[in-house]
Amino acid sequence: MSRLHARGLPEEAIRERARKGAAAIFPPEDEYGRAVLGADVISRITDDPLDRARLVPPVFMPRRLEKLIDLAREPLFGDVDLETRIGGFDSTLPVYVSAFGSTRVGTELALSVGRQAGRLGIPMVVGENVAPVHGARADSSLVNRLESYVEGLPAGRGGVVVQQSTEDADAEVWNQLYSSPSATPLLESGRLGFELKVGQGAKPGLGGMTLIGDADADRLTDRYAVGDPWGPESGLRLRGSSPGTFTEEILHQQIRFTRNNFPRASIWVKLPPGRDVGHASRVAWAAGADAVTVDGAEGGSGWAPTVFLDRVGLPLGECLRRIGEPEGCLLASGRIWEAGRAVVALALGARAVGLGRAALIAVDEDPENGLINLVDALAMEARLLISALGVYSPDALSPEDVLLHSPSSLARTSKEETRAL
Repeated sequence: MSRLHARGLPEEAIRERARKGAAAIFPPEDEYGRAVLGADVISRITDDPLDRARLVPPVFMPRRLEKLIDLAREPLFGDVDLETRIGGFDSTLPVYVSAFGSTRVGTELALSVGRQAGRLGIPMVVGENVAPVHGARADSSLVNRLESYVEGLPAGRGGVVVQQSTEDADAEVWNQLYSSPSATPLLESGRLGFELKVGQGAKPGLGGMTLIGDADADRLTDRYAVGDPWGPESGLRLRGSSPGTFTEEILHQQIRFTRNNFPRASIWVKLPPGRDVGHASRVAWAAGADAVTVDGAEGGSGWAPTVFLDRVGLPLGECLRRIGEPEGCLLASGRIWEAGRAVVALALGARAVGLGRAALIAVDEDPENGLINLVDALAMEARLLISALGVYSPDALSPEDVLLHSPSSLARTSKEETRAL
């Protein structure tokens, strides 16, 4: 019997949904905990302005002349100073390690990432949801991550920021860590921070999602939404949690509450790529946040329906456009792995950029030096690009160094090109 063909429709995707039902809206279940997820940007042109942006050096460079006079010679790319201050921490580079949470791929590679991030002297974020997922092992997991990070940490550089979600708040993760002896060296040296998680790029507007077994599902069903897209024979259940409910006043009060209760810690706020991200960032800074982190829709390694990865949230470039000139320290993440995208983000107002999935891939390739090598390559590219713009530190970059193409202008250009053909 011949099969029906449907022109103009994604036939195989439709057939997969017909076979698997609701399970087909997620990535393959055997990838859970083994894959890092994100929007499919390889097979299509995205609408992220950062993907079309170009860095545009000027002809006349007065900053280069100032550097020439200071050095008594022509300045070179090696004279670019990448040291900066990130959310209350001194960092060797305008780079930090983004959170990658509690799934298997994150926990297996976390210690390698921590050791290398510490050696680099860059801040590292420990993802939310460690305590609710790992239960009794949460404290040891956090301790191990902290200890691996401080092994080779240069004096006065770097810092660890621990996220807390709504579930983490129930487990009092911050309270436990703030009084833990394992955190004392970081706390006493001003290198411990807490990040209030309002959302992330992978699932803006949606709470955390994990795959669990039947036994855990029975234990958690009174606290979480538990579904069964894969059927009873799979032994897998979907656990969904609330993202938390925020208004301007709630966010403001939570930041002030965190500041009052943990006065020796830096306070970060992580925002999702929502349409009011500019207003939300200003609320956070006004309430006293030391840094605001924005995940573009390309960011996040968490388990999510593929429709969220491809269709929900603002791309990072649009987030930066809506925030405009930052009123405090702005950190940006989302598909950062090389300096082209990174330097554009820095020029548009970010103080530093986050490495998430790229960091995991790098340490998976080389557990001892993969992240260090990746960052070394990014740093050299950044020095080359920044010096080409006639400046010698990231904070001297400005939006005029960037030529941005908006999605609407791209559409007009495409139509004009089509007519010309």
